[in-house]
Amino acid sequence: MTTRYLCIHGHFYQPPRENPWLEAVEVQDSAVPFHDWNERVTAECYAPNAAARIVDGEGYIVHILNNYSRMSFNFGPTLLAWLEEHDRETYRAVLEADRESRARFDGHGSALAQVYNHMILPLATRRDKVTQVRWGLRDFERRFGRPAEGMWLPETAVDLETLEVLAENGVRFTVLAPHQARRVRLPGGEWREVGPEGVDPRRAYRTVLPSGREVALFFYDGLIARAVAFEGLLSSGEAFARRLLEAFRPEDTEPQLVHIATDGETYGHHHRFGEMALAYALHHLEEDPAVRLTNYAAFLIAHPPEAEVEIAEATSWSCPHGVERWRADCGCRAGRGEGWSQAWRAPLREALDWLREELAPRYEAAAAELVHDPWGARDDYIDVILDRSPESLEAFLARHARRPLGPEEKVRLLQLLEMQRHALLMYTSCGWFFDEISDLETVQVLRYADRALALAEALFGVALESEFESRLAAAPSNRPEYGDGRGVYRRLVRPSRVAPASVVAHHVLRDLVEEGSGDGGFYAYQVEVETGHEERAGRARLQVGRARVASTVTLEGDRLEFAALHLGDHNLRAGVRPPVGEAAYEAMAQALVAPFERGDLAESVRALEAHFPRVFALGDLFADERRRVIERLLQATMAEAEQGMRALFDRHAPLMRYLADLGIPIPAPLKAAAAFVLDAELRQALSEPYLDPARLEVLFAQVERFGVTMEAETLRHVAQEALERGTESLLAAPWEVAALERLEATLALLEAQGLLPDLWRVQNGFYALVRSAYPTMAARAAAGEMEAGRWLAAFRALGRRLRVRVEQAQSGE
Repeated sequence: MTTRYLCIHGHFYQPPRENPWLEAVEVQDSAVPFHDWNERVTAECYAPNAAARIVDGEGYIVHILNNYSRMSFNFGPTLLAWLEEHDRETYRAVLEADRESRARFDGHGSALAQVYNHMILPLATRRDKVTQVRWGLRDFERRFGRPAEGMWLPETAVDLETLEVLAENGVRFTVLAPHQARRVRLPGGEWREVGPEGVDPRRAYRTVLPSGREVALFFYDGLIARAVAFEGLLSSGEAFARRLLEAFRPEDTEPQLVHIATDGETYGHHHRFGEMALAYALHHLEEDPAVRLTNYAAFLIAHPPEAEVEIAEATSWSCPHGVERWRADCGCRAGRGEGWSQAWRAPLREALDWLREELAPRYEAAAAELVHDPWGARDDYIDVILDRSPESLEAFLARHARRPLGPEEKVRLLQLLEMQRHALLMYTSCGWFFDEISDLETVQVLRYADRALALAEALFGVALESEFESRLAAAPSNRPEYGDGRGVYRRLVRPSRVAPASVVAHHVLRDLVEEGSGDGGFYAYQVEVETGHEERAGRARLQVGRARVASTVTLEGDRLEFAALHLGDHNLRAGVRPPVGEAAYEAMAQALVAPFERGDLAESVRALEAHFPRVFALGDLFADERRRVIERLLQATMAEAEQGMRALFDRHAPLMRYLADLGIPIPAPLKAAAAFVLDAELRQALSEPYLDPARLEVLFAQVERFGVTMEAETLRHVAQEALERGTESLLAAPWEVAALERLEATLALLEAQGLLPDLWRVQNGFYALVRSAYPTMAARAAAGEMEAGRWLAAFRALGRRLRVRVEQAQSGE
């Protein structure tokens, strides 16, 4: 039995990024080439850690490891919600890792819960602490299928009241930085002050709270954690493992736990290939008989803490000034702007605190008319957030409503609860972490505040926005174009509001371009359209009708009238207004239809502008919808261009071949036509259900003969999708030798052309076959079965092409 235990904890988190009205993450250009930062960090960190490579000295894969299954980790609930919708594969890998860890670590899963939206709890009211903890615990249990034993505190920010809330809600432990211990007392000893170096991290501690309850605390090794995060220790997995082992005290015979905690994004996002160093260290340490990998819950059960600790209150892991980074210009910053001040932090928090205190009594009084316990209902609202089905809502109402609620009362209650949800989201810690009030993260928390303001106005008819802006005016921006927080709010926050009219306009404009999209879900809304008039004149289209739009979040709905014009290409117009009566509706319709029928499109546009107070154009669409519509519009243009280029190429291909064979330069227009057509044919060949290496070889030969340049990035993307489809087919029918040979031949061609794409998913699929199908076929081949021998040869050839050591990967060594 070893007395040496190791635990590596990763805090995986991204702030919520959804547009508060749309409940969707819109395109973020700063994350290019990805759609948004969630997508980018997932590609660089969260997904790679679910399938981390261990490679040999020649760069060949010998093992693929789900790091999460051997480490301790927590994921932010809002990040898991995004992963569940946008990357199910990684989401499932995270959940499966916790299940695997229970088998590995004496029945204790490695996942910890996290406070819901990363609020700095020492700066929160007790009521908000309770809701944040309960939401985080309920979210965890719903996803991981078990109660959480431990909980991660955002930025490890802690005070006694926070620990009391954890204990009251059944949380057994949390993890802190070593400098967050103030005094310790060993069994039978006296209290002693913790020095500048921090507490001994090799044991668990217990803290006795004023209520008499206890919480266990783990203080991670700060020196090793810093080396991992900031000093390049992840440049070598071997060095990483060795540094962890060196932290044990050789002379100590008592159980020792060497453990670290860092941002999970350290492993792959902050440090490229960091997940590989982590995988090597975990694999190496797991094989070492002198130590045992564990997690906090398993260690706590096996070795209950005897030493006591008193915490240093209102401290955190990333601010040496306590928690000042989230309320003051303490000097902590990310270094984005030289000489910038963070004097905006205090006024921002003061403005949000003022808003919270304005909303709380209004919520309490209004909700008390509908539910027994307004704050208990808020704590329980997480069940509705996690499942917005009618059944979930009715179950919630059965628990909390004073009486059966009518449709309007349900809407009012949901609006009240949503107002509170956004009043919590506006305290997401990232809003203060960086350097400038106009940065993405701070704008996001202001958007949540703006959504709460809009709901308050709809509920109570009270306009709090002006006072809120006045308070933001005290928050100076470092960017002259904004001036202060009020400028940021007016220019970057207020315009992102979404009204029912804009939802209908976006929906009908999209339908003009994507004919037949019809009724259905549109972001956080349900739109039903009744078209009264629909006319066509060549490429032009006109629609006049009525629509009903309803929020899928609050259930509030509106009936509106609309007219939409598509004059061809990007010329789109839509007007939306409240109903003004049947006669007025018909008059408006005729004012547009009559000139449209006689081909006077200019008069139809004038009529649209005359009958609607607001006219939407393509540039007014939501960012993602605008790009989607433009892509659709370009399809016809590109098809027309391709037809012309193909005709030019087909007509003059013999001449181009003749010139190429003589070594005479092909004229630029003809060469452009050849490049366009061959690029299109390669994309088409790679988009077919089955890969055809022979056809690809012919096309690549023509590319080389004509000396044309391909759209390499586009072709790599299409090739990646083709290879991944081929791998999925192989996983479904692994015994097809021809499929193995097609994949290997295609990879060879792509590699020769310098078009080899990202093979991450292909390698993952192949590795799964190494562990499943390969042993069976290897045994059959060894028994002399010829077909199995052919399969084995093809499989090993594909492994070489994918840089996977088949035999070593199969054995797991």
